[in-house]
Order: sequence, then C-alpha cells, then structure tokens
Amino acid sequence: MKANSIIEVIQQLDSIIADCRKSSSRLGYFACLYRNMTIAVQSGIENNLFEDGPRMEKLDVCFANRYLAAYTAYTSGQKPTAAWQKAFDAAASNQCIVLQHLLLGINAHINLDLGIAAAEISKGGDLQALANDFNKINDIISNLTGEVQNDLESISWPMKFLNNIRQEKAVINFSITIARKAAWTNALALSAIPLNQQENYIVTLDTQIAAIAQKIISPGFFVSLLLRSIRLFENANINKNIDFLYN
Repeated sequence: MKANSIIEVIQQLDSIIADCRKSSSRLGYFACLYRNMTIAVQSGIENNLFEDGPRMEKLDVCFANRYLAAYTAYTSGQKPTAAWQKAFDAAASNQCIVLQHLLLGINAHINLDLGIAAAEISKGGDLQALANDFNKINDIISNLTGEVQNDLESISWPMKFLNNIRQEKAVINFSITIARKAAWTNALALSAIPLNQQENYIVTLDTQIAAIAQKIISPGFFVSLLLRSIRLFENANINKNIDFLYN
C-alpha cells in the first residue's frame, strides 16, 4: 500500500476506513482524523497557502506512506515501528477512550514519522527552506481542533468538561504543537548526521516515542480514573464512532 499523490493518500485512507468499518476496528479512529487533516492540507495546497505547493505535496505523500506502511505491516502480521505497534495494539482492547486512540496515532505519526519524512524530501537540499511551510501545518491542525472536539463530545458527553481538545495536554500530558516542534528538531538532527548513522538514531527515537505511547495508554492512577469516567459514557458502537469522526 503506497500512494504517489495526495489524492491517492486520501483514497488509501478511505480504503482503510472502509475495512475498519467492516471489522468494527478502532484502527479507523486515527485513519478518520488523518484523512481530515490530509484533506485540509490538500485544500491549503490548492489555495496557495504554502510557499511551495508541489514540495508540500511531496512531503505529505512521503509522510503518509510511513503510516500506510505501518498499517500494512501490522495488518499483515509483520512488525511496524515500536510506536505504531503500541498504537495499533491498543486498538484491540477497550482500555482507551477515543481521544487516547487519536493521540496514540498522532504520537507515532508526528513524533516519529514527520521528522523522518521532512529529512527525506530535503535530502541533498536545504531543509531550512521547508521551515515556513512546515510551520503552517500547525495552523491547519489548530483549525481542525474545534471539529474534533465536537465529534468527541458526540461520542462521549463528559468530553464537554474538557472544554477544548487543546487541554488534552493537562489530561495526558501531550501537545500536538510540541510534537511538531520535536519533529522539526529530529528532521534537523537526521539531516546533520551521516546516512550510515541515521537508522540507529531512528531506532533510538522510536523507543523513546513508544515510551510516550505507554504513558498515553496508562497516564497514572488519578488521570486514569478521569478517563474511565469518560469511557463509561462513551458510545460503545465503534462504527458509529467512526461515522462521527469521518467528516
């Protein structure tokens, strides 16, 4: 499963979501969120939001292919990266609320995959030339948070008490903005080290990000109590939840 354009990325995500509906799999939660983000990036490219639209599409496709490869590996019985393994394994149980599933996907994809993809498309060029467009993605994600919050409130009404999805950092100590800053730091680091050392860097980084995933899954006693109360009221129908997230 590999995409060659942003349109193909969206098509592949639609295929994953359809498969998840058939099997009532929680893996469809992040796929829906990622699809919405990809469509927002596509719109940004079409409306000349970025300094270099073709380069941004190249980044988006390279970035997406890491998720598609991880999903394909996992669903075919092979091992993805440790961070994705944590996210995918969590989907097999009802331990986590929908928000946690979304953040597990974001953790693996942004903290690990994004920096690798940015370094990859800038190989042999100037990574700093990508900086402005890279940062504009934060604005796109920020514009989606209200929609995601509404979806989560439809799935579990106690989510209303969090008021805004940005406050998830207070709940399970995770911030998308901080993750994207870390991704840029990792892209700079990968661009600065020899090719024969990059794999060791990525393996070490993956281990660290898998540890963050474990904290998202098990955030401590008191926070777990709060999340459990949200889960009690959460819609148990996985396909219905996928429908809420699929905009």
